[in-house]
Amino acid sequence: MEKIKILKGDIIFNKSQEELEMIRDGFLITKEDVIVGVCEELPEEYRQTEVEDYTGKLILPGFIDLHVHAPQYTFRGLGMNMELLPWLNTYTFPEEAKYADVEYAKKVYPKFVDDLKNSVTTRAGIFGTLHVKSTEYLMELLEESGIIAGVGKVNMDRNAPENLIESTEETIEETKRWLAETEGKYRRGFPILTPRFIPSCTDEAMEGLEKICRKTGIPVQSHLSENQSEIEWVQELHPDTSCYAEAYEKYGMCGSVSKTIMAHCVYSDKSAKEMELLKKNQVWVAHCPESNLNLASGIAPIKKMMREGIRVGLGTDVAAGSKLSLLSAMAEAIKASKMRWRYVEETERPLTIPEIFYLATVGGGSFFGKVGTFEEGYAFDAVVMDDSRLADETMSLYERLERLIYMPEESRIIAKYVEGKNIL
Repeated sequence: MEKIKILKGDIIFNKSQEELEMIRDGFLITKEDVIVGVCEELPEEYRQTEVEDYTGKLILPGFIDLHVHAPQYTFRGLGMNMELLPWLNTYTFPEEAKYADVEYAKKVYPKFVDDLKNSVTTRAGIFGTLHVKSTEYLMELLEESGIIAGVGKVNMDRNAPENLIESTEETIEETKRWLAETEGKYRRGFPILTPRFIPSCTDEAMEGLEKICRKTGIPVQSHLSENQSEIEWVQELHPDTSCYAEAYEKYGMCGSVSKTIMAHCVYSDKSAKEMELLKKNQVWVAHCPESNLNLASGIAPIKKMMREGIRVGLGTDVAAGSKLSLLSAMAEAIKASKMRWRYVEETERPLTIPEIFYLATVGGGSFFGKVGTFEEGYAFDAVVMDDSRLADETMSLYERLERLIYMPEESRIIAKYVEGKNIL
C-alpha cells in the first residue's frame, strides 16, 4: 500500500523567485514522502485518507542553512567589535582546538544539534573542526536528530596556531581516514570536503584535496571573498590568479569538479572573472547577512547575483552570526539589501519577501536536490508554525509571513517534517 500523508493548514511556498503561492485552509498531499501537490479542496480519491489537521497554522517548506560552524556555538555573540581575521585568531581558533578531545565535543555538540533540531532548519551545510573523531561524533548526532546535513572535517595546514594545524600529509591522510570511516554509515548525512579557506591550505594540501574530489565526487564547502584583508592576503599567496575564486579553481575546488558551496562572496562582484566562475560552475553562494554585518565585512551583492543567474541560499554562519534562526537571517538579509540599495548601488533594489523566502528554501534546497518547495516531485520537507500570537483573522497570509520573518520569537514550531518524518 502506498504511503500517503495529507496536511491541512495555511500553505505558503514559492512558485518562482518573485512569486508566492498562498492557500488558506489548503491541503498538502504527499505520497512516499514526495510532494504530490497542494489544493484548496481535497480530491475525491483522497477523501478517505486521514488528514493531519493544522487549521490556522502556517505550513511552510523546510528551511536550508547552507553555512554554519558547529564548534563555534559556544561563543555566539562574542568579539563582534572585531573584523574577520582578528576574530578568528582571538575566538575561533582557540575554541576549535579544544575539539582535539572528543570528550569536549560530547559536552558541546549535543546542545548545538538539539537547538538546530528545534529550529526551522531541515537541512544544512555544517563545518566541523579538523579532528576526525569529533567530526564523526557530530555526524552521529545529526543522523539521530533527523536533520539532513553535509558535514565537513576542516583542512588547515598553514596560518593557524600550532595546536590547530596538521601537516600537509596529515591533513590529506586524516581526510581519507574520515571518509573511509563514514562511507555508507549514514542515511541522512554525508561528508563534504572543507578546506577552511585559501590562506589556511597550502598548494600541496589543495592538490591532495583535488585528487580526493575528482576520485569521489564529494561536494565542497569553503569561504570566498568575505573580507577585504582576506582577499588581499589571497592575492599575495596566489599572484598568478586574477581573483579569489580562481585560487580555488586552480584545484578544481570552485564547482568544476563537484557541487560547491562558497560562503559570503561579499566582494565577488568586484571581479568579472569571479562572477563568471560562480555562474558557469553553478556554485551555491551562502549569503550570511548577520555575520557580514557583525564582522563589518560588507554587504553582499545578492540581487545582482540572482539577476545574473548565480545560485544563492542563506546561512546563519554561527558564531559570526549569533543565531541559528533562518527566520532572523531572512530579516537581516532584507535589511542589508536596503542599506546596499540606499548607500552602495541605487539600481539594486532591496530583496522582497518572496525573494528572501525563495533563498531560505528553494535557493539553498537545490543543493540537496528537489528540495525547498511544495511543487510536485519535491521532497516532503515542511515546517508547521503556530503564529497565533502574531496573527488575527484580518491579516492576509502574506502579512503573516512578513511578521513571522521579522518577529520569529513570537511564533512556535509545532511540527517539522524531513523526508516525510516528523522529527520533533
